[in-house]
Amino acid sequence: MYYDRKKELIKSGLIIGFILLIAIVSTHYIYYKFENESNVDYNSESLDIIFHEKTGQNIDITKVTPVTDSVGLSSKAYTFTIKNNLTEPVNYKISIVDNIDKMFGDVCEEYQIGKQNIKVSIKEDNKDNKIYVLSDLENDVILDTKIKALEEKEYSIRAWVDKDISIPSGSNLHYHGLIKVIEE
Repeated sequence: MYYDRKKELIKSGLIIGFILLIAIVSTHYIYYKFENESNVDYNSESLDIIFHEKTGQNIDITKVTPVTDSVGLSSKAYTFTIKNNLTEPVNYKISIVDNIDKMFGDVCEEYQIGKQNIKVSIKEDNKDNKIYVLSDLENDVILDTKIKALEEKEYSIRAWVDKDISIPSGSNLHYHGLIKVIEE
């Protein structure tokens, strides 16, 4: 009888160990599968640009809901990191341009929200948000800056429809844009 009990304990221990092993391997696989899907990388000789959403550099406003700036600043953020790989500073510009390919691909160029009705904000690391009207940007540039040697900066961009427009909520108008990082 002692022998049967010992045999059952060993059998139970092996089964529990096997189940734990499967659970750990599955959790690890699932975690890294989703993490890699959400990071989209763009690299140049000097800069690494990592977008942290599946949409990558795409900015899409698909539902017209005019909101105040405080509500717009709490909307979905498009986050990305820029890392300088050189041992010298690098100048770069961040701009928001129309996504022409998506507009023509979806045959929706006549349904675009006017740039004068879209507000955007950019936040660098832990600094304050800077808010702009998209049509007021010179050459679509939202930020012109420099990154130090081997430095890394994180940005978040938000876009929303200004509350002072005459477009009704629920309209079929929308906006397709791209975040571009241009190295100088």
